Parts: sequence; structure tokens; C-alpha cells
Amino acid sequence: MMKSLDRITFNPEQCGGKPCVRGMRIRVTDVLALLANHLTFEQILEEMPDLEEEDIQACVEYAIKKIDYPVLRAA
Repeated sequence: MMKSLDRITFNPEQCGGKPCVRGMRIRVTDVLALLANHLTFEQILEEMPDLEEEDIQACVEYAIKKIDYPVLRAA
């Protein structure tokens, strides 16, 4: 079984090296933009039939991991 974040791939020769879904030319940002525009998972899957529900979830998890970084505070 594929781990969720294993679905996010990077290829410097494709989409400018931006993170994509399973080696396809569907960028994580494309999926996140659709979610931000209030499309449901079902609507996204209709719009992009090569995607699977797990791909959409992987994009969300990837975004969470990218913005969840430690905050250092001065003592």
C-alpha cells in the first residue's frame, strides 16, 4: 500500500520541479487551488479523472507538512 506522501513526486524535468501527484503533470498547487475554490473531492475527481481520492488527501497532508515548521523564540 502506498503511503500518503509517497504520492507526491518531484521531477526537475517536469512542471519546473514543483511537487506533483504520482509523476503526473498535476501539481499539488492545482489540487489545493480547486479545494480553495470550494470544490469537493468528488468534483475534483470529476475534473481530473486520473486522480484518486488518496491523491487529494496527500496534497492536503503535503501542504500541512510544508507550513508546520517550528517557531523559534528569543529567550
